[in-house]
Amino acid sequence: MRLLYLTDTHIRGTSPRSRTDNFQETIRRKLEEVIEIAEREQADFILHGGDVFDRPNLSPAVVREFASLFRRFRVPIYAIAGNHDIFGHNPSTIDRTMLGLLDAFGTLQLIGEGEKVPLEKDGLLVQLSGQPFHYDLDKRDASLDYQVQNEIGARYCIHMVHGMLVEKALPDGVVHTMVNQVWSDTVDILLTGHYHTGFPVQQQNGRYIINPGALARINNHPSEMKRMPQVALIDLKEEIQVRLIPLRCAAKGDTVLDRSYIEKAAYRQEKLASFVQQVMEAGDFHGIDVIDIINEISHLNGMEEEVRFEALRRIAVEQEAEGEGID
Repeated sequence: MRLLYLTDTHIRGTSPRSRTDNFQETIRRKLEEVIEIAEREQADFILHGGDVFDRPNLSPAVVREFASLFRRFRVPIYAIAGNHDIFGHNPSTIDRTMLGLLDAFGTLQLIGEGEKVPLEKDGLLVQLSGQPFHYDLDKRDASLDYQVQNEIGARYCIHMVHGMLVEKALPDGVVHTMVNQVWSDTVDILLTGHYHTGFPVQQQNGRYIINPGALARINNHPSEMKRMPQVALIDLKEEIQVRLIPLRCAAKGDTVLDRSYIEKAAYRQEKLASFVQQVMEAGDFHGIDVIDIINEISHLNGMEEEVRFEALRRIAVEQEAEGEGID
């Protein structure tokens, strides 16, 4: 059995401010190449790790165009919902979204929390499950989201999660889960997305954790400048084999990502650092940083947790001069 895994396509009808090309056309070409790879490598199933769309209520015209692309895959597509696919980080809203519409029409099949899908070929049985994004993901006990039981007696157990799983710790205040926290005796392959930079294939005792990185590049972090979008090809035989395939059509980051915005962000960061330094000198504060300021403001003003999280997320992005891209 052969599986092709991609994640975070972020299909949208307009170009992000960091892009200098026609983003919609670029994503279309990337998906056309993925279709070619699936044909060439004779993939039996396509798996998508979430954030198929960049917003839950995308224009029907854009959805129609890309639905026709998905229908060109000659094998079933299984997907989970990412945070951009649903309203308010609430997976129960999926039926009101464009991704839910594709599921209803059979263009792809969404996997809900707790659902176990049997995949079978030539006598090989695989259990496929998924954890869509939800507000408590990476905040509660990691085993609730990243680990599942093999309930159908399958040879292999594959679990997809749209969570912020990373191999290196992110800045304080950015909710994430570390790879070394989620290894399980029952999950043979853990597939994740959400963290756009991705990481090298992780292996331990014959089990794998895979995030090839986002197919889309929607920000211009230094890491995105040098990263090339890719997909993962997974062979299930007596042993598991994983191969990452870069997309030939993907342009180099410095040709499609606007560096002027990076320079503006660096200027803002410089001004922010100067402001914090002035506060520290004036008030003789010790250990103050912008994250502490946000946390204190949110506490004093009863700020909603989601607003606080978004503020921390944006600040963490600005602070990573050489850091890992997140979204």
